[in-house]
Amino acid sequence: MPKTILLAIVSILLVGSIILQPDESFKASLQGLTIWWNIVFPGLLPFLVLYEIMLAFGLAHAIGNLLQPMMKRMTGLPGEAALAVVFGWLGGYPAGSEAVTSLRKREVLNRSQSQQLLGIAHMPNPIFMLVVIGAGFLHKPIAGMMIAAAVWVSALWLLLLSYLFRDRKQPAASSSDITPAPLPSESGQRKGALSAIAQGLQSGREEDGRSFGKVLGDSVANSVQKLMIVGGLMIFAAVLSKLSEPLLIPILKQGFSFIGPAFFESHLGAYAAAVWDAPGASAAFGSAIIAAVLAWSGMAGILQTGYAISGTDLKLLPFIAFRLNHALHAFLLTLLLWQPMTWLIGKLNPNGDFPVMLYGHYFAASLDVNMPIQSVTASELPSLWPISLTAAGLLMVILLLTSFISGSKNGRISRFR
Repeated sequence: MPKTILLAIVSILLVGSIILQPDESFKASLQGLTIWWNIVFPGLLPFLVLYEIMLAFGLAHAIGNLLQPMMKRMTGLPGEAALAVVFGWLGGYPAGSEAVTSLRKREVLNRSQSQQLLGIAHMPNPIFMLVVIGAGFLHKPIAGMMIAAAVWVSALWLLLLSYLFRDRKQPAASSSDITPAPLPSESGQRKGALSAIAQGLQSGREEDGRSFGKVLGDSVANSVQKLMIVGGLMIFAAVLSKLSEPLLIPILKQGFSFIGPAFFESHLGAYAAAVWDAPGASAAFGSAIIAAVLAWSGMAGILQTGYAISGTDLKLLPFIAFRLNHALHAFLLTLLLWQPMTWLIGKLNPNGDFPVMLYGHYFAASLDVNMPIQSVTASELPSLWPISLTAAGLLMVILLLTSFISGSKNGRISRFR
């Protein structure tokens, strides 16, 4: 009852604020709609459709099966947890949270394991980081790749820390209460990586069972529906950010204009950080802010996870704490990696700087780029998609090679035993 009364009071206050400031609320709503329609919607729609098709034909299941040895070796979690990580890292939030909830309801994972996996599987859409942010917001595809790398590596680092410092006796005791049925892919690991991929493709296709025409139609419909939800959240977050400005006056006076949008919604917060007009703010610092915003995911992303885990014994407060911790690590890791990565890129690129997109034209390099960086429209994105997709492919190859090496080591260890 107190929670219901509090929510009712907050809703009344928000409605009253919109009525008292209709002009400002409309401008904020229009800003969120413009960013979503010009950049986010056209930048994500083709890849969401392809992701839905990939799920229907079992490719995500195959990748999950292939990563199972690495998941067991690095985290001690059951191999099926790899599928939740694949869904979350490829589909973006809240796909990972929904996958973890499904595993918990089926009692494949205990509560401690599910709570740990929930923070790792909740990740921003990779195409949003590589294409929309790198090519659209920053005009610097490699900067988008570095932001994505910082978000992913910091998540893996936190996963490793939790594995090293947790009480190992307690998970062993609690996991003994749960005896999940072995997946076909787990026995397939003995036959090699190709067998695991084949079994994953077969199981995923049998689980779906739709024809290609049905898959294509449903993929377009589901992708548009997801983007409509994202657009609604961005518009609502833009209005909330504008209405909350009186509460953030001390912070806004210091020049941190991105705080409000970043707190409520990650897409809007990433854009606000990309166009942040701060004297002397470098591209490294601006990219670190964007990485932190994406790792935080905004209250909109957190509430989506809260809705996904409803009906289970999973808690939202530890998840929020993990998001804050992840945001801090992503920020610091971006700053730490920026100089080594720019040095490496300088060696690989004869011009010694990032390739950029400005005013619809591609340039090999741009020296001393500072914040803010102007936004682009949807028509300027396609020419940079191949660069971002190549980076995503290279990252996937690295993960698959790591999984293969891990599986080979496990096989040799078992033969020695």
